Amino acid sequence: MTVDDTTSGAGAEPPERSVHPTPHHEVDHTAEPTDDPLAIRLEQLILGADRRYTPFQAARTAGVSMDLASRFWRAMGFADIGQARALTEADVLALRRLAGLVEAGLLSEPMAIQVARSTGQTTARLAEWQIDSFLEGLTEPPEPGMTRTEVTYPLVELLLPELEEFLVYVWRRQLAAATGRVVQAADDEEMVDRRLAVGFADLVGFTRLTRRLEEEELGELVEAFETTSADLVAAHGGRLIKTLGDEVLFAADDAGTAAEIALRLIEAMTQDETMPALRVGIAFGTVTTRMGDVFGTTVNLASRLTSIAPKDAVLVDGAFAEELTRTGDAPASEAQAAEEAAAAEKERQDGMEPSLPKYRYGLQPMWQRPVRGLGVVEPWLLARRGTS
Repeated sequence: MTVDDTTSGAGAEPPERSVHPTPHHEVDHTAEPTDDPLAIRLEQLILGADRRYTPFQAARTAGVSMDLASRFWRAMGFADIGQARALTEADVLALRRLAGLVEAGLLSEPMAIQVARSTGQTTARLAEWQIDSFLEGLTEPPEPGMTRTEVTYPLVELLLPELEEFLVYVWRRQLAAATGRVVQAADDEEMVDRRLAVGFADLVGFTRLTRRLEEEELGELVEAFETTSADLVAAHGGRLIKTLGDEVLFAADDAGTAAEIALRLIEAMTQDETMPALRVGIAFGTVTTRMGDVFGTTVNLASRLTSIAPKDAVLVDGAFAEELTRTGDAPASEAQAAEEAAAAEKERQDGMEPSLPKYRYGLQPMWQRPVRGLGVVEPWLLARRGTS
């Protein structure tokens, strides 16, 4: 929802304008205000207030410039509504809060808009998922003769406070974890440009599957892949950056964590006969983080490694291999591991307690090859050593 930056006199409302198209990169999770009685009742229930203001009136009541209010609303992903009377006290309060953070010097204006955009994009996806996958199933009439309308309102009324409390809980938990990672950075520069392990996991032959499977079967496969991936990444200390249907992007603070996640993903998918083969590529290096996403050469390299990885295998770059060796998670070479094993066996025969390093992973160098846009790369094949 946006407001227009014109007036026809002091305190006067501007004339109604045509609705401008929402930029294609914004998340448009609203439409023109509806007059459907049930939709209005549900909106009042969820927002906790009646429609009262036009965008112009909301901006004026909040003490926010028309231009800034417009940019805030667009950043949050709300469609333009001209001067329809569709906003509530909650909308005014949201404008006041964002503007107040800027006035107090806690956020710059561009940062406040970025906060609005990141929050809008994230919650839009969450709301769509909940409606599509959760409420849609629950609002099927439980008894013959009952309409969806008769079921939806009381159900939302019961769920709303519980879902709201849970959302705030999860957000606080995630905020605490993210803040902890940032304050542990070595210096201010590392808070933005950090050294991370970044991995892509990609289902092989997914395009062919889309032609062969029914839509419902394909949806179930994607959901199973995303759910399994998200659970494994979280359980082993990584962070799921995003899912792209047949591909997931994850990150970890250290190479050992990323290696464990990658191999667990391969193991989980190979045990599921309904899943196609999986390939994983990981790179280690400096990464720029913005709005929960990651960017940079390291990310591009991980993507390229994924595209050339064998089926049900993990390819890593040289920096990742060096990091695994440095931390003692993998030997510098199999020859070194063999020498250490021989030395440990001799110590055992001499009645001494062997001091054999416990390597978790093995690395096999592959042929060097040119990678588009990144020059010549020497990938390494990652494998598990022993049991975990």
